Amino acid sequence: MALNPFFLQGTQGEQRLVQDLINEQLQIYGVEVTYIPRKMVNKSTIMEEVSASKFDDNFLIEAYVNTYEGYGGQGDVLTKFGMSLRDEVTLTVSRERFEDFIVPFLDAFPDDEIDPTQALRPREGDLIFFPLGSRLFEVKFVEHEDPFYQLGKNYVYQLKCELFEYEDEIIDTSIEVIDSVIDETGVITTLNLSGAGVTATATSNLTTPSGYISNLYLNNDGHGYTSTPTVYITAAPAGGVNATAVAITTTRTGLYSLKEVLITNPGSGYTTPPTISFVSGSGAGAAATCSIEQTAKGVLGFNITEIGAGYWTAPTVGISTAPVGGINATARATVHPTSGALTGFYITNTGAGYTVAPTVTITPPNVIANGDYALNDIVRGMTSGLEARVKAWDRDTRILKVSQVAVGGTALMFTNGELIRSLDSTYFTASKTTTGSIGITTNKITGITTTGLAIGQELNPVNNVIGIGVTILSIGASQVIMSEDSLNTSAVSGTSIAYGATSNVEYALQIYNDTDTYDPYNEGDIFETEADSIIDFKETNPFGTY
Repeated sequence: MALNPFFLQGTQGEQRLVQDLINEQLQIYGVEVTYIPRKMVNKSTIMEEVSASKFDDNFLIEAYVNTYEGYGGQGDVLTKFGMSLRDEVTLTVSRERFEDFIVPFLDAFPDDEIDPTQALRPREGDLIFFPLGSRLFEVKFVEHEDPFYQLGKNYVYQLKCELFEYEDEIIDTSIEVIDSVIDETGVITTLNLSGAGVTATATSNLTTPSGYISNLYLNNDGHGYTSTPTVYITAAPAGGVNATAVAITTTRTGLYSLKEVLITNPGSGYTTPPTISFVSGSGAGAAATCSIEQTAKGVLGFNITEIGAGYWTAPTVGISTAPVGGINATARATVHPTSGALTGFYITNTGAGYTVAPTVTITPPNVIANGDYALNDIVRGMTSGLEARVKAWDRDTRILKVSQVAVGGTALMFTNGELIRSLDSTYFTASKTTTGSIGITTNKITGITTTGLAIGQELNPVNNVIGIGVTILSIGASQVIMSEDSLNTSAVSGTSIAYGATSNVEYALQIYNDTDTYDPYNEGDIFETEADSIIDFKETNPFGTY
């Protein structure tokens, strides 16, 4: 039997009244939260699983806190892996307000970022920033039928949310209080970058042609060494100077073998090549011989006149060529691992035939210090090819914190001395300040020094004044015509304008330690250290031998 036609189950006017009352109640008794939709950066084509996502938009909306007596869920739970926070909150938002003020923007997102089948309602996986606790919650379930069809219609969404567990998602809403929630979250490693560098300088000294070592030859690299062996060279005859050298080793699986032997002092007075031996607490088999020079002068050593700064890898040493018929000297520099200064030289060939001390040239440090990294920038080591994502940048201390190391590239770690370049941020190379004004919605800049400006150069955007992509169209006497009109609604004077070509933000890497990671929830090192002080199975087994 059909319903009684004389009694309606809710008219449009009644439904409209209920919706208006709900909207008003939410605006009076609700809390203003920030709705942050999830965008899919990368999705598996087989399992349709989102492997990477970002949150870079935000929408303010009023919401009623259903769990007014406090957070729901299991609360703070102590597990064997540490403290687990399992707070939950249920929020009620107006269906009409969501559909009118948020849905149109979600519809505008590409289909590969927002699922079009879910764009008409709040979606599971989106985030809610709850300002009262400055916490991010993830929408786990959306209830759209409670209350159940009052007057034949639903008016609200109930969002059942759990405290957000960060898993290297990109959160960049441009709202400091939101983005800072995850600044120190995740596995973060520190890159110590360098500032301006100073080129090192040095001079050379010549030997006397009286029997000095001119070359060392490694005949056998040995085996089984657990440390670098000491090099012993037999003493020079009476009146001579004893030669010295060092061994450079390579290691694999904790065992060392010799890579080369380098001269630190060629000595003098030798009439026959001295004997070279290697002494170590372990290992055997290394052997080396040498040749001596008795008639021509070679390089005895070096005097450092400027230690320089910013050398995080050893620079190349150039020594001027020997006269015709002579032998060119070669050397290798050593640098301090933390100060980046030159510490000394190893002689790889003393050379022969020099009549005056040769000139020494040292390559300048690979130091570039330009611009500022931005949150979530992708940075790349230009030598290693390793990539990571920026978490924080301090220009004063030049400390860059990054996460998701190896989001790109195949290297295992960054290389000291390489350039760390942002793939997202650039900076302008020059700037000027106008003494005149930028006209109201016109393309003219007056009162500006035009020296250095060129037609076609790009202008850096200035908030509410110059838009993106504006270039210099023409140049006159103390004025510039822009390719686009200004955005300002009142005359602006004394504005600093950056112009010219842009360059990548990049600095040279001073020190990187792949074990230096910051994770506030990882206390594995603490547990391991404490356990080592209690139980040491290398000495005895506290549980017996059977």
